[in-house]
Amino acid sequence: MKPSPLAVLRPAAAAARAVADHLTPPPDPPPPPAHAQNLADGAVGTALLHIERAATGTGAWATAHHWLTTIVDGGVLATPDSSLYRGAPAIAYALHLTATATGGRYTGARHALDRAVATLTHRRVDQAMHRITARQLPTLAEYDLISGLTGIGAHLLRHTPGDDALARVLAYLVRLTEPIRHDGVTRPGWWTFQDPHAATSAAFPGGHANLGLAHGITGPLALLAHAARRGITVDGHLDAIGRICHWLDTWCQHDHDGQAWWPQWITAQDHRTHRPTQTGPLRPSWCYGTPGIARAQQLAGLATADTHRRHLAEHALAACLTDPRQLDHVTDTSLCHGWAGLLLTTWRTAVDATTPAVAAHLPHLTDRLLHHLSMDDHPADGLLDGRTGAALALTAVAHGTPPTSDWDACLLLT
Repeated sequence: MKPSPLAVLRPAAAAARAVADHLTPPPDPPPPPAHAQNLADGAVGTALLHIERAATGTGAWATAHHWLTTIVDGGVLATPDSSLYRGAPAIAYALHLTATATGGRYTGARHALDRAVATLTHRRVDQAMHRITARQLPTLAEYDLISGLTGIGAHLLRHTPGDDALARVLAYLVRLTEPIRHDGVTRPGWWTFQDPHAATSAAFPGGHANLGLAHGITGPLALLAHAARRGITVDGHLDAIGRICHWLDTWCQHDHDGQAWWPQWITAQDHRTHRPTQTGPLRPSWCYGTPGIARAQQLAGLATADTHRRHLAEHALAACLTDPRQLDHVTDTSLCHGWAGLLLTTWRTAVDATTPAVAAHLPHLTDRLLHHLSMDDHPADGLLDGRTGAALALTAVAHGTPPTSDWDACLLLT
């Protein structure tokens, strides 16, 4: 899909190249493993940029290799809380992105990491299932994309889909969507006793249910939908998709123009009153807000042949992108909650959309990303919050196609 004219493609290519050039030499000495193996803001994210650029022919595989070597210089973190964004699964994810283009250079390392990730996955699923049986509430880190089993499942689905570890993750997510009765109150199974920052807080008595793609239930929805589209399902799989979608429908709100939006989270008070405290849409982003939630619902519609849900999601995103009140909340270039994430989420949604209304916004989003990138005097270098992610989004723009390596599977966009 060609999202923008040559006048946008050329500066996008130049901006992506400038960031990549700045990040070409790995740090010396290498950072400690806890930072090197952090996909959100460490060296793994930078490796993804160089892998993608090598895959598109705009960068060198030697540069990607140097960054991958830097990542494992201090050994591999394989701790009980390792996740897609930290430790062994993050390294495995990056290495698998090279599999089709490097002639099997990392085959041995990938197999070793795959075994470590499978062992970790089984251990974490066992713990989660024990928690469900005990009728306790989950932490966000048990199930979410960034720290939890949804993120690990995203890697397994993309790179080792035949592993029984993936089937166990999917079966766990089905159980997660079943209602849970805790302290005399029946709530959705993903209701957590924590606040949105994964802490206990007096501001969130009774916890909350999170709707975001990064930390909430739309992450599991997107993973279940991606798996179903690939013909990989477990018992109760489609029922789980239906339960999540029904819950999103229950909390769907409409502005004065009748356009759909969703709260970032539901508090215990919201649950009691059946009315969200949030009175209008906030920042439109990948991690929270309409864009990420809309993409997850579009995927669910594709997985279940629900044309109505696809239309709802696509129209909600298109309306969001024409609302200056929402767009004024976007103030940085990041993938997580800035212009890069909004651009990439819109692009992936546009590829599958039934209407051209979504794709029509891509040139403007590209312009806004380029503008904000040029105005940032002190940019960070991370994948989620820094210019690494912005450069990855612009690399796609410069080639007129979504990411060649499908690196954005770590965002559950594909």
